[in-house]
Amino acid sequence: MFTGIIEDKGKVVGLKKDEKSMEITIASSKIVSDAHLGDSIAVNGVCLTITHLTSEEMTVDVMPETVKATTIHMLRQGDFVNLERAMSANGRFGGHIVSGHVDGVGTIRSKRAVSNAVYIDIEVPKELTENCIPKGSITIDGTSLTLFKVTEQSVTVSLIPHTYAETILGMKGIGQQVNIETDMLGKYVLHHLRKSDKRQSNISYDFLRQNGF
Repeated sequence: MFTGIIEDKGKVVGLKKDEKSMEITIASSKIVSDAHLGDSIAVNGVCLTITHLTSEEMTVDVMPETVKATTIHMLRQGDFVNLERAMSANGRFGGHIVSGHVDGVGTIRSKRAVSNAVYIDIEVPKELTENCIPKGSITIDGTSLTLFKVTEQSVTVSLIPHTYAETILGMKGIGQQVNIETDMLGKYVLHHLRKSDKRQSNISYDFLRQNGF
């Protein structure tokens, strides 16, 4: 479980790819100083497992489904990635509940400065915007952000200077893609409501009349 508060920007220093899977080596002395083999680590919002460690670097495996469903396959040696270690039980909950299970991919359509903030408009598949509400939470490349605007096919978020500088969102340009995870609690509620709508109710007008309604 993660919170969407990015701890470091790591640098991709090694990539091994086969037809469907990947192995990525990332340099981040800050992260590996308190990491262990088998730990979960969010890389651009994707929950991965550490399989190898040195004093400066860590290696993670990426399985075929993750390669297919996220932007991970677009990484190149020298790229920077957002990193967050799994939340400790006694840690502060600074963002929101993030699973590290990416729902889909969005595309940056515009970036504009508004006073001390940068507004980013992101084109998102309609099935994801259905899980979004204004002032709700969303995770973009692993970063917990607040939704300021939601349309049928896009979302708008605002970044303060610290977030813009300390995450890779400040480095990404128009047309580049980002990993999207919508709010976990909202997804569960929507899923439950959709299932409820499909159930056949036993309550009819005759039943209500017979019971005094």
